This record gives sequence, C-alpha cells and structure tokens, in this order.
Amino acid sequence: MPTVKVRNLSNNEVGDLDLSDAVFGVELNEGLIHAAVKNYLANGRQGTSATKTRGNVSGSGRKLWKQKGTGRARIASLRSPLWKGGGNVHGPQPRDWSYKMPKKMRRGALRSALSERLREGNLIVIDEMTLQNPKTRDFVSTIATLGLIENKKQAKTLIVDSLDNANLILASRNVQRTKVTNSYGVNVYDLLKHEKIVISKTAVEELTHILDPQREKATSQEATENE
Repeated sequence: MPTVKVRNLSNNEVGDLDLSDAVFGVELNEGLIHAAVKNYLANGRQGTSATKTRGNVSGSGRKLWKQKGTGRARIASLRSPLWKGGGNVHGPQPRDWSYKMPKKMRRGALRSALSERLREGNLIVIDEMTLQNPKTRDFVSTIATLGLIENKKQAKTLIVDSLDNANLILASRNVQRTKVTNSYGVNVYDLLKHEKIVISKTAVEELTHILDPQREKATSQEATENE
C-alpha cells in the first residue's frame, strides 16, 4: 500500500496518508492511457471544418462549348473540380468525431496515470487548500512555497479540490499554467499535460471512492440483478 506525506500550504509535513493499492498502486498501461487520450481529444473536436463542393461554389452552370467538333476536351461546367476555382472533391465535411469509451477502460487509464504520477514524485497531497483571500498574489506565493516555481518559471500544475472553494477558484483563474478541477472532473489528458498534481486529502478520498474497481464490480452486479 503506497504511503504519501501530507503537507500544509506552508510546505510542512503534517502526517502520512495510506493510499489505495487498487487506485494509486497500479502498473503503467501505456496502451490504455493512449486510447483514453485519443478518446478525450476526439470528443473535444468541433468537427466544423468543411470545403465547398461543385454545388457550393459560384459560377455558371451552362455548358461552356459544345460536346463535339471543337477539338477540345469535353466539359460540363465551370464549377467542375478540374477547373481552377471549381469545387473540391472528397474534402472534409462537418461531422461528429466523438465516440464512447467503455467506463472501465476510462477509469483504468485514470488509475494508471495517477499511479505513475505518484511513482514519479509529482503528486503532492495537501491537508487543506484554504486561502484567506481570493488574491492571485497570495495564490502564486503559496505555490512558490510548495516548490512549484523554479527559476521564476512555474510548473504546469493541476489542482484537485472542491469547486466550492471560491477563494481558490478566484485566486487561480488568472494563472495560465494552473488548472483547478474537482474529483469528478479529473481526466487522463490533464494528468499527462500537467507536470505536478496537487490534490487535497478530501479529493484523494473522493477519487478512491470513484475509481475503486471493487465498487465498479459491485455496481455492475447490482445492475445485472435489477435487469
């Protein structure tokens, strides 16, 4: 069972926390993480790119010259894809790129990514993310105290805490290399994109409850029995 030091916002150790092996002690599964990232990016695509076909471009629809007798190649319309300014053939059209990924695979990828961040030493557990004032200056000072700023450059940081923490939300929203989310908003893309993961004790408990495979198994059995 992995154990992690719990720190306060002054970067002092205030205790130890035993983490669940089933959530934070999982082997790295690069294939599963890759599939989850592809799914996340595909679901975020707008799918609005489009090109004009011969029916969309402007131009006369009349036949430019007669079919035979001119010695030139036959032509039907100025809007033909063969002509400059004509329509495009087989170009991109608006479409929905999103697709569903099985819940077990998605949660498995989260467990694998969280476990790897812990092994790297890039997962920091904080006792409470409590700021006295919603000031950006105070927030930057806090993350500097936690060692997240080196040589005047802040590491990309993902903070996982309750979204009811209004002071944290307001103080961090102007800091470009920081993102704040809650336990239910954690995704594998953010876990890979951000170099450091700062997570509160409460969020650790929530993530353990959400990602526990035993709970998934029990929920699946209940659903089967109800059917």
